[in-house]
Amino acid sequence: MNRDECRILSKRFGTRDGHKLPVYEAQGGYRALRKALAELDPPKVTELVKDSGLRGRGGAGFPAGVKWGFVPKDASAVYFMVNADESEPGTFKDRFLLDFDPHAVIEGSIISSYAVSACLCVIYIRGEFGWLIDRVRKAVDEAYAAGYLGRNILDSGYDLEMIVHKGAGAYICGEETGLINSVTGNKGQPLIKPPFPAVSGFLGKPTIVNNVETVAAVTYIVDEGPEAYRRFGTEKSTGTKLFSVSGPVRNPGVHEIPMGLPFREFFHDWLGGMAAGEELKAVIMGGSSVPVLTAEEAMNTRLDYESLQEAGTMLGSGGMIIIPARCDMVELIQVLMHFYWDESCGQCTPCREGTGWLHRIVRRLRRGEGTLEDIDLLAKVCDGMAGLTICPLADAAVMPMRSFLQRFRPEFEALVHESKQPGPDSRWAREIRS
Repeated sequence: MNRDECRILSKRFGTRDGHKLPVYEAQGGYRALRKALAELDPPKVTELVKDSGLRGRGGAGFPAGVKWGFVPKDASAVYFMVNADESEPGTFKDRFLLDFDPHAVIEGSIISSYAVSACLCVIYIRGEFGWLIDRVRKAVDEAYAAGYLGRNILDSGYDLEMIVHKGAGAYICGEETGLINSVTGNKGQPLIKPPFPAVSGFLGKPTIVNNVETVAAVTYIVDEGPEAYRRFGTEKSTGTKLFSVSGPVRNPGVHEIPMGLPFREFFHDWLGGMAAGEELKAVIMGGSSVPVLTAEEAMNTRLDYESLQEAGTMLGSGGMIIIPARCDMVELIQVLMHFYWDESCGQCTPCREGTGWLHRIVRRLRRGEGTLEDIDLLAKVCDGMAGLTICPLADAAVMPMRSFLQRFRPEFEALVHESKQPGPDSRWAREIRS
């Protein structure tokens, strides 16, 4: 299978005016919607998505069709929300979809809304995506004008309204109940589950929240069939996946690959290996919240949910960060801990206090003021945070922190030893000078 064959989500990336409706329609756009409304009832659409094996691409990896099946059949109103609040450090694949192919996202959103009989679809976009918000709103306007949205869509009798909601730049609103609270007009803080949004969400009604990449895949599944989608990937990790790759490789950017591709093949054949003069040290596979792998561990795994879990990490959002040998791992984890401390909503004490503790202790080590006991204290703080909060933000800080300690502890210890016998080139001395 060559690379072009598996470009089912990224095939219009780079196409001139690919974001405009005439270009999208000329390439078969909205054919899947016509098929769904004319030939398939909502339960049948859900069955197709279940048969495809599509799992949510936002990070959790929960089967999309199964999630839709949780919506009560007798609900008086159902809402569908598209999570475009892409804020995970290292992740930028949804931005590409919204930029280059907004109608694929809109079409997939309409079909997904139809599958759960939703009357309103909200596309929740990260507040910093200024130009993207304008682009998606124009695409929604085009869809309304063409009869793909509004009342009696394509004479099917199905009504759906769609709005584009601008977020305020809070990472926590990528969590589905935080997102729903934000849309409602409340503070964007997560809620205790159950009840789950599929039963009680926006305005107390069943609400489905799916990621941008997830709904874009629905368009292909309905158009080509679940068997065509399952041609890609493994038995449990079906289809293709967008990876946004950053770091000193020859071909960074967004790449679409079949699930299960060996990382070694992806690294050498797709990314072109490391840039000149660089050497691979470690890889964060799925966004900043997943455990880091050493270069050796990364080279021996495959890019799918099960293989990465077996390797001790997660597929996450697909935000792959390539770390070169020259990188100071303690400095890197300090940056990440600052992010999670800054983005904690403050609702849960273990998260509010724990993320701050992690950041301050790592910063102390880098200033040459830390002790070996501080390194053990980092692990103890993690123990007091994991699994003890309403949402996974605390876990998102704990998982990378623990993995950095486990795999790169000598770099933490070196900071302590160097601070006792400092030389002009020691790391803590450089930090103080900077």
